[in-house]
Amino acid sequence: MLDFSEFSGFLFFMFIFTTGFWLLIFLLTFVVPYWIGGTIWENIKLKREAKRAANK
Repeated sequence: MLDFSEFSGFLFFMFIFTTGFWLLIFLLTFVVPYWIGGTIWENIKLKREAKRAANK
């Protein structure tokens, strides 16, 4: 059996581990695709503006 200090350490470790796991999942499924999509969209807008400025 675990005494209280070992059990609390195990719970603390599991809390940090699961928090890191869900943070990683959140970053990989929402933040990174949003960041990449926004970068691509901004580059498209800048190229479109440059093309319009060159044609005037």
